[in-house]
Amino acid sequence: MRLFEMMKYLDIDTSNLKDFEVKSLSTLEEATPSDLIYIDQDKYLDKLSTCKAGATLVSEKNAPLIPSHIQAIVVKNPHLAFAYLSSFFAREMFEESGAEPKVASSSKVMSGAYLGRDVEIGEDCVIMAGAVIGDRVKIGNGCKIFPNVVLYADTLIGDRVSIHAGSVVGSDGFGYAHTQDGAHIKIYHNGRVVIEDDVEIGANCTLDRAVFGETRIKKGSKIDNLVQIGHNCIIGEHTILVSQVGLAGSTTTGRNVVMGGQAGSGGHIHIGDFTQIAGRGAVGKNLPPHTKWGGHPLMELDEWMKFYVTLRRMVKKQG
Repeated sequence: MRLFEMMKYLDIDTSNLKDFEVKSLSTLEEATPSDLIYIDQDKYLDKLSTCKAGATLVSEKNAPLIPSHIQAIVVKNPHLAFAYLSSFFAREMFEESGAEPKVASSSKVMSGAYLGRDVEIGEDCVIMAGAVIGDRVKIGNGCKIFPNVVLYADTLIGDRVSIHAGSVVGSDGFGYAHTQDGAHIKIYHNGRVVIEDDVEIGANCTLDRAVFGETRIKKGSKIDNLVQIGHNCIIGEHTILVSQVGLAGSTTTGRNVVMGGQAGSGGHIHIGDFTQIAGRGAVGKNLPPHTKWGGHPLMELDEWMKFYVTLRRMVKKQG
């Protein structure tokens, strides 16, 4: 879509802009000269010197700080403008055109499963009844897709992956921008989910697709039932997420992280390698590797256990 068409939709003056074909909305790190980005927080301004985007949505306050190689498009609310424009890049979940599914002869697709266009399924897989495999999904070798699993379009699955009944992979993330009068404007999530080799996902889990780029579950990770993984999360190798863990968007973990039942994280947080979070631990900050944490507010595990024992003693004395 042409930049000027998009600006017309936003009612933006284009007299000082140069038109070009906008290939996609993108991140600062991955943008090309054909991409449009947005800046709504000062902390991202330092990254613009190496950004290759063709243009950025930016507030009037920050417009003078945009490097000359990136066109600055001044808008009142960059996040809201981005939300409006994201709808232009939304892909259809199911297409009428495209190739018929390619299923290896050693794989079995049970009656009642649905396979979309341009689907590829490798050797020795089982796709069980009620599963929905969306367009352009690629599944490797030796995978088991249990009943009523839904793999949204563009999902990529590695080898020896098991996804148990009722799980949904690639649904939209929970992302909205807000108007002054309180309306919620949907941000269309146009990325995908990638699941690497030897991952097991329990029943009734949800793994949200990325806004752009990908949500990725790295090899060997094990995810229990009823886990929610938000958009653009990156789960490190051999991580274990116990039942009812909830990760907000853009949470990243190192390898071999363990999170106990009902633990959760805020958005844009990194949890270091081999770190452990006790059940119901609430992660609100970046955590270093090889550490153990618990509680809410979060404390190092030894400190939290001492605090809990002390609190119980105080309650007993008062009783």
